[in-house]
Amino acid sequence: MPNIISAVPPTAHSAHRLRHVLFISAAAAMGGFLFGYDSAVINGAVEGIRGKFDIGSASLGTVIGIALLGAAAGAMTAGRLADRIGRPRVMQIAAVLFAISGIGSMLPFTVWDLGVWRVLGGIAIGMASVIGPAYISEIAPAEYRGRLGSLQQAAIVLGIAISQLVNFAILGLAGGDQRGALLGLEAWQIMLGIEVLPALVYGLVVMRIPESPRYLVARGRIVEAKLVLAGIEPAGTDLDAEVARIDALMRSEHKSSLRDLLGGRAVLLPIVWIGIALAIFQQMSGINVIFYYSATLWQSVGIDPSDSFFYSFTTSIINIIGTGLAIVLIDRIGRKTLCVIGSVGMAISLGVAAWAFSFLVGQGDDAALPNPQGTIALFAVHAFVLFFAMTWGVVLWVLLSEMFPNRIRVAALSVACSVIWITNWLITVSFPSMAEWSLSGSYFIFAAFAAFSAPFVIWCVRETKGRTLEEMG
Repeated sequence: MPNIISAVPPTAHSAHRLRHVLFISAAAAMGGFLFGYDSAVINGAVEGIRGKFDIGSASLGTVIGIALLGAAAGAMTAGRLADRIGRPRVMQIAAVLFAISGIGSMLPFTVWDLGVWRVLGGIAIGMASVIGPAYISEIAPAEYRGRLGSLQQAAIVLGIAISQLVNFAILGLAGGDQRGALLGLEAWQIMLGIEVLPALVYGLVVMRIPESPRYLVARGRIVEAKLVLAGIEPAGTDLDAEVARIDALMRSEHKSSLRDLLGGRAVLLPIVWIGIALAIFQQMSGINVIFYYSATLWQSVGIDPSDSFFYSFTTSIINIIGTGLAIVLIDRIGRKTLCVIGSVGMAISLGVAAWAFSFLVGQGDDAALPNPQGTIALFAVHAFVLFFAMTWGVVLWVLLSEMFPNRIRVAALSVACSVIWITNWLITVSFPSMAEWSLSGSYFIFAAFAAFSAPFVIWCVRETKGRTLEEMG
């Protein structure tokens, strides 16, 4: 097997190896792109769905949010399924589900079968959210693991931005009306159906990526594992020793279960409660309201539909910029400090937005937000997205992957991720009704959670910067 490497000059091998690792990591991260795309594309269809099926706020919230329950189910099953049939195969299943969901959502007969297609898309989201990062961490060489791992989050925010851009373009072609005729369908149907295209690309590219060496070793397919390692490890690597190291590590690992999380009068171990609280605080900031309902939000305060889609796209660009800043800062100033900065920034931004929305006059199509409050609201919401993206948006996932002891890491991470999806679902389902009750009041609630998260992080969260995973045990 070493001859495969030695036959190529070291510098040429290094360049080829880097291109190969980048390709397979980017292919896996495409699941993150579809994760972001599917999560946010619904933003452009909200009012079209409401008008098409003549449903109230409660039913609308259910249809929009039901995908998140599918995501929770997909996340819980992806790991075990990947251990049985392999990582790329699970990605292929997710790609098929994304495509089916896109087609079904484009051609629903009733609002309830639209909900079914949304659930299928949610299952694919859950699978992609788990299997992409897991595969990248297993395939990436140690010296590139951090940067390659960040591809997943970068792909998610890119998917959100592209979905908003596509929605903006389709709305323009349909004359600014979500129910405008386009290609024999309504504009919102085209928005949901276009997801088929990136889903097909995802399915095709993951057919070209290798299986994880970890999975191959676990299945006793040692020759195949060495072939994969030869393409990703540095020239001159002792492949037999590397396979032996992987095998020994897997044999020594403790496979955590939910039973390991139990302890004390509080039912769960304190560190598990801290992870759950962090998950709730992140979602209760209301960030997903921006990505699911921002077009509707701006229309509800009197902004022209075409302009509302443009502002939704600009928040996605801010999200990308903030994510890039987080990747640069997280290992420099630490996870805990970054979270506190984000909590304060989000609380102030959301508080200002809530104040501005309190000046809303009129209802429905007659609603309007006077100046300067309308301009202030726009700036405040964009500032909130920036603070979230550069702090909690990235840091939470890093903290959750680092803060738990080795013996409970997998089980505790599964619980925390489930809480993220469930809280996301609760906010998504309830927001249309909350906005009808009081848009300003809703944003004050989000601001309060952001404010309370700062002292919680200061008092309860340990800094994980510069510490090995073993030290967290």
